Amino acid sequence: MLTNMKRIAWLLAILFSLAPATAIAGVAQPNEDPQIEARMKALTEQLRCLVCQNETLADSQAPLAEDLRTQIREQMKAGRSDQEIIAFLTQRYGNFVRYRPPLIPKTYLLWFGPFVLLPVCIVVLYRYLGRRKKLIQDKPLTAGERKQAEDLLRG
Repeated sequence: MLTNMKRIAWLLAILFSLAPATAIAGVAQPNEDPQIEARMKALTEQLRCLVCQNETLADSQAPLAEDLRTQIREQMKAGRSDQEIIAFLTQRYGNFVRYRPPLIPKTYLLWFGPFVLLPVCIVVLYRYLGRRKKLIQDKPLTAGERKQAEDLLRG
């Protein structure tokens, strides 16, 4: 009886902890002009949420993301192009706001680092495994060791 009460209490706690997230997700986006909304959706897919960092601006539910989407809508209504809006956000927040940073000297390590690091890691791994292989001594079991192993296997 007590364990059922605990289960019910846990289920209610989980349910109530999820309620605010679903309420936030249900906030409606203003749909004033379908063309601006479609353009804004396409543009925010290219931008990173500064709070969540692993989500696009279009997918994020953070208050800052909502503010940035509103600001982007206003700039689109003012007639600014997508490139101008991206330039404004990049100037304000740096290249980090772009989900795909540009290929400039500052981002060479980001773009080419994995391709340089992979061969280096392969060489290090190959050398490490070569050294380990030399340390392994392959010698047959003695009669006593064999008997001990058979006794262990029999139980």
